[in-house]
Amino acid sequence: MHGILALTLALTALVAADGPTPVDLGTAGNYAIVAKAGVSTVPQSSITGDLAISPVAQTYYTGFSYTEDSTGTFATSTQVAGRLYSATDASPTPSVLTTAISDMETAFVDAAGRSENATLNIGAGTVAGVTFGPGLYTWGTTVQVTGDCFVKGSANDTFIFQIASELVVASGVQLILKGGAVAGNIVWVVSGAVTFGSTSKWNGIILGKTAIHQVTGSSINGRLLARESHR
Repeated sequence: MHGILALTLALTALVAADGPTPVDLGTAGNYAIVAKAGVSTVPQSSITGDLAISPVAQTYYTGFSYTEDSTGTFATSTQVAGRLYSATDASPTPSVLTTAISDMETAFVDAAGRSENATLNIGAGTVAGVTFGPGLYTWGTTVQVTGDCFVKGSANDTFIFQIASELVVASGVQLILKGGAVAGNIVWVVSGAVTFGSTSKWNGIILGKTAIHQVTGSSINGRLLARESHR
């Protein structure tokens, strides 16, 4: 009797994606906000996700009404659907945050250093009504977003926006996602301050070298990772 050998082939579907190689956030991607110099807020703020500040102390969360957990490793706040971590919390939090800060800085260097197939200086730094497809976009100046813009692509497509100076989003302006594009695949790497005007609505991961400012009424779907502060 001849033996019959049955082979089962496992086929893996490869999903095509356009745009640059994704930026690896490492453990910094576990947080909604990461800052080295503190986070300030106002009573009516609402944040979903965990917050982390390091190497500064818990007292650099200003404007929050927070309560220390019994473990001493984090705090909670009625303004945050998540946890507040700081460098002065009990172990292992300080070492975990040191790694997250290092990962954030590595991600910044990576994103800021990309250069292949870049589209340069759209609008000479003044942007409104633009639809961005997957890719790398670079400005050597401050970018002022004065009107609604669009990011269009599939759920797997990637987008990196490099800004050598400041990002200023005017009041009421929106960044609108189209075609299935997702905020987690959009990275804004900004070497100057970032300011979101009142009632503006934004999408993406902000990797800020200095400070990130959200004026009252503004909102963002994504992550705010600042090498200085967020307020």
